[in-house]
Amino acid sequence: MTLTLTSSLRPAATGALAVLLAGCSMGSMFGGGGSAANANLQNATATPQAVAQAQTSALPVIATECPPIKVRAGGEAMYFYGNGRVGDAKALQYQGVIDETSRNCVVSNGQITVNMGVTGRVLLGPAGSQASVNAPIRFAVERDGQAIFSEKYTLPVALTPPSQTAEFVKVVENVTIPYLGGENITIWVGFDTRG
Repeated sequence: MTLTLTSSLRPAATGALAVLLAGCSMGSMFGGGGSAANANLQNATATPQAVAQAQTSALPVIATECPPIKVRAGGEAMYFYGNGRVGDAKALQYQGVIDETSRNCVVSNGQITVNMGVTGRVLLGPAGSQASVNAPIRFAVERDGQAIFSEKYTLPVALTPPSQTAEFVKVVENVTIPYLGGENITIWVGFDTRG
């Protein structure tokens, strides 16, 4: 069974995300990453030494573009089945999907300050009757393969009958990344249903 979002709801959420992240260098890029990479980002934080090292050697630079924002492979959707019947379409209670991602950046004094956001939907399945669902979304920033920011957010999504779907929007503001110039920086987002 395929559920679709009414055309009147999607522009509202997309518009809300665009307003919240208004600025230069907006866009989205989708890409892959392994589950081992997901595990490394789950509770990662930069060490004080790593931040201090990056800040002391950072040069004032102007980035030509924001780091790309990508949906982590395996994190683009979540599914919840009843009675342990995983994979049984008739037992699907609800699913969540990510629709859009966006970010904008300001570069100053060797640091990139990023605002990043995501819009998505929760849809009830054939066995679903929930009035509210929690959508667990994780944002992470990776620099040269090292996690320097990782935070999980639980978003309550209300499903008001007779609607079978509802949208969510999450924006994370003012994440600061020390920038030397030439690093490979990627912003990741996706559902994180682990514990």
